Amino acid sequence: MISRDITIERLSTASDLLLTPFGLHEARLTKVLALIAEQKVDDADLYFQYTRSEGWSLEEGIVKTGSFSIDQGVGVRAVAGERTAFAYSDDISMASLTDAAQTVRAIGHASKGGRVKIGARRVAGARALYGAHDPIGSLDSTAKVALLEKVEQLARAKDPRVVQVMAGLASEYDVVLIARLDGTLAADVRPLVRLSVTVIAEQNGRREVGSFGGGGRFGLAYFDDAMVRHYVDEAVSAALTNLDSHPAPAGEMTVVLGPGWPGVLLHEAVGHGLEGDFNRKGSSAFSGRIGQRVAAKGVTVLDDGTLADRRGSLNVDDEGHATQRNVLIEDGILKGYIQDAMNARLMKVKPTGNGRRESYAHIPMPRMTNTYMLGGDRDPREIVASIKKGLYATNFGGGQVDITSGKFVFSASEAFWVENGKIQYPVKGATIVGSGPESLKKITMIGNDMRLDSGVGTCGKEGQSVPVGVGQPTLRIEGLTVGGTG
Repeated sequence: MISRDITIERLSTASDLLLTPFGLHEARLTKVLALIAEQKVDDADLYFQYTRSEGWSLEEGIVKTGSFSIDQGVGVRAVAGERTAFAYSDDISMASLTDAAQTVRAIGHASKGGRVKIGARRVAGARALYGAHDPIGSLDSTAKVALLEKVEQLARAKDPRVVQVMAGLASEYDVVLIARLDGTLAADVRPLVRLSVTVIAEQNGRREVGSFGGGGRFGLAYFDDAMVRHYVDEAVSAALTNLDSHPAPAGEMTVVLGPGWPGVLLHEAVGHGLEGDFNRKGSSAFSGRIGQRVAAKGVTVLDDGTLADRRGSLNVDDEGHATQRNVLIEDGILKGYIQDAMNARLMKVKPTGNGRRESYAHIPMPRMTNTYMLGGDRDPREIVASIKKGLYATNFGGGQVDITSGKFVFSASEAFWVENGKIQYPVKGATIVGSGPESLKKITMIGNDMRLDSGVGTCGKEGQSVPVGVGQPTLRIEGLTVGGTG
């Protein structure tokens, strides 16, 4: 936990941006919450947000676009039982807050919930996982353009087969202030940056794409010469590898997943199924299974919003709760779900710091932060060498999952065919099909090389997108179905 001084500093920053300019102060927020509490509601909150974002993109050798935007507003929510009433406005004023409060409190009329007394003022405990600086100002415009031009130059110099380079640089400065019916007051100042690189390589009339990127909650100085070269090298390598790819074989086979970003499969196929709302409603394949074995021995899965500077980390979630290191599966046994306030209350457990929303214009729900599997004790080279005939997938593109059944479909953007422990050639067009719960049980080897992704993940759920992180070690999974083109 952090010192009170830093907490007060964040509250001061948020108040200066979101309250003072509009004639608001804490007493007025309490008055709005009291208006909602006149009806029978179980919970209510006010969520203020100020976001400044900037983006630059390079294509065909020139920086073609630059964008800058400022958005601010407030969301007002009341919760009664399982029902939520929500209103939002980009007009931050006492009048709009009062109108919103009168609208959302109507949900309480038919509620079985009890009248809630407004709690005493309590500044929420929080963490110090990242600085409170504005990353947009950490480089001037000339330097940002030069950075993207450097990406172009490095990629083309890397190999003559590179025929096109696309790069994007994004920065965001996000300030939130949360006031809850129980008296909780919380604030956070959230920097976020990302650099993405995509290259197209051509050989004998064939074109293939390779991409890489990264970022986190820090300034743009993170993208120094070494980091830019690393991103470019990875993107060019992926494109050149795909130039040599063969059609992917199809059938049921052993699949080895590489470390890091391939954890996106874990995120989709398992992580969403462990979110509290799906389990409260009984619609997840993991519903009602706490304490049961749901994965092979050695499989431990965490959702951890407390990792310093990570893209998916938060000092407090979007309901004012401090983020946590939540053990979801431990040595194959299901230990718990990730929760927001409403689902935690209905399931009679504590919130886990996973109440997240895309913006002030959206309601919070249980969402992942950084979801990853802990490493084991096997050398990753030994795991690849153990494949008699199978697929070694080192990078993934998009995928889909059905929460109720747990079935997933993922496309591998970089994968290799392996026979008798030796990598034979890269393959293209491989899709991996399976069931999340069943796949967890079919993990037979876990590498000692757990790695988090480079900071590129964005998760979608019910129309809302939030930044997340994923990770895993090298894994061997038996009996996955691979759909190919060969």
